[in-house]
Amino acid sequence: MRPLDLFRPRAMPHLLPRTVRLRLTVLYGGLFVASGAVLLTITYLLFRHSTGHMVLINYQNGGPETPSGSGTFTGIQIPEQMKRFAQQAHDQAARDRAAQLHELLVQSGIALAIMVVVSIVLGWLVAGRVLRPLRTMTVTVQQISARNVHQRLAIKGPRDELKDLADTIDGLLGRLETALGAHKRFVANAAHELRTPLTLEHALLEETLTDRGATLESFRSTSERLLAISEQQGRLLEALLTLATSERGLDRRVPFDLSVLTDHVLLTSRPKIDRLGLRIQTRTAPAPTSGDPALVERLVINLLDNAVCYNGAGGRIEVTTATKAERAVISVVNTGPVVPPAEVDRLFEPFQRLERTAQDDGHHGLGLSIIRAVATAHDAILTAHARPDGGLAVEVAFPVSEVHNDRHGTRRAPRSTPTPDRRSFSRL
Repeated sequence: MRPLDLFRPRAMPHLLPRTVRLRLTVLYGGLFVASGAVLLTITYLLFRHSTGHMVLINYQNGGPETPSGSGTFTGIQIPEQMKRFAQQAHDQAARDRAAQLHELLVQSGIALAIMVVVSIVLGWLVAGRVLRPLRTMTVTVQQISARNVHQRLAIKGPRDELKDLADTIDGLLGRLETALGAHKRFVANAAHELRTPLTLEHALLEETLTDRGATLESFRSTSERLLAISEQQGRLLEALLTLATSERGLDRRVPFDLSVLTDHVLLTSRPKIDRLGLRIQTRTAPAPTSGDPALVERLVINLLDNAVCYNGAGGRIEVTTATKAERAVISVVNTGPVVPPAEVDRLFEPFQRLERTAQDDGHHGLGLSIIRAVATAHDAILTAHARPDGGLAVEVAFPVSEVHNDRHGTRRAPRSTPTPDRRSFSRL
């Protein structure tokens, strides 16, 4: 290690101030000492180079001349005694001047030392006054926990950096309170949805074991019911995993065509649609985008499943894919029961749904929440509104991909568009 390395901050961390207040005090004191030393140096140099007042007396022809307008006597011959007197006067003036400079230097140093002490005390008091709001905020934040997350700093005063910091922390606490509330509701709803089939399974098994007259058919019927309940639990767990994966975000993006994926989902959903007697109208134009195809496929499946299961007899479904305003858009419109406009936002929360019907048995209210989570993970814009004559109209607009595969497998590059700020996305 070089000798100069010993004086670097990393080489002597124990010598550095450990609190902000002490650092500010050292800063204030150091600035005052530096400015005071510079001021004293300038004063000393100016005083040192200043000219003194001297009178020169010259003699001519043995007698003094009449003083001239300049305040000096001019002459040709100067007596020897007068020369010695002038030299002594000059030496005495030089000694007096040196003594005055030394006295000025000593007195200035004493004054500077006194003011250094005063500046350190004042700097400590001023630093404490400046940092008092920070200490208040620190104590308040340390007292906030999950039980009193509703508490806020609520700092009053002029709009400055500390007020902005307090308002930012209050905003963060507000978002944290909302997230914790949603998390608590999600856990409670998930526990309820999982406990209900478990209770039913236990009751069926207990009923079968306590029935001494049980036959093979009763055992078969109970087993079929248990199998259906198990499949329902599997769908619930799969939906929860999909929701968790979507909210985590995307690790990578793969180009794909939204219309190709939608056609595949429509092909697998067609038997169920025909069995329920629903009419479906599709218009699938190329809509290139990028992201996780598996998650987007789950989004399309949930859109169609919601349109099918919450529809009426002889109802209608419209599925459209297209490229609009530099975005790949999928739109699903369905008929069905009238949805109050004020309830649309609530339906996109986990485990929230309208009153159950015979068609929506086995649904847990996670379909639309998964749609929103997948859309958010893909930086997509999700909009939904209730139709006046019943049903919902849902549209998801994904950013257009720079490179995608068309229906024939060839790769092409459509017009690219920058990904917008996620803060501008609409939230249901």
